Amino acid sequence: QLQLVESGGGLVQPGGSLRLSCAASGFTLDYYAIGWFRQAPGKEREGVSCISSSGGRTNYADSVKGRFTISRDNAKNTVYLQMNSLKPEDLAIYYCAAAPSNVDCGSPKYWGQGTQVTVSS
Repeated sequence: QLQLVESGGGLVQPGGSLRLSCAASGFTLDYYAIGWFRQAPGKEREGVSCISSSGGRTNYADSVKGRFTISRDNAKNTVYLQMNSLKPEDLAIYYCAAAPSNVDCGSPKYWGQGTQVTVSS
């Protein structure tokens, strides 16, 4: 069964940190660009970050630049999103998605089920 599974979400205070993981099973992530997306209550899903298949190219939404870091370990078939200095507006369900491209996360083929991130004091 081909699937992506996110983990690492939870409740954190403003200013805190979380690290999300996205693990693939049933296929290798080596040839996929991986994106992190999020959907806040009442809002449309938005792209947060993207990493190329090699890991050599990354990009971020302006709202998370300087606070979030995406990385990947192809040997572990896993992609990470380190989130620091979290703000209440980062509250959302976070999804990872695999796109059959070396660099473009825009048309994912596989999606995870999502993990909830709540930022609140």
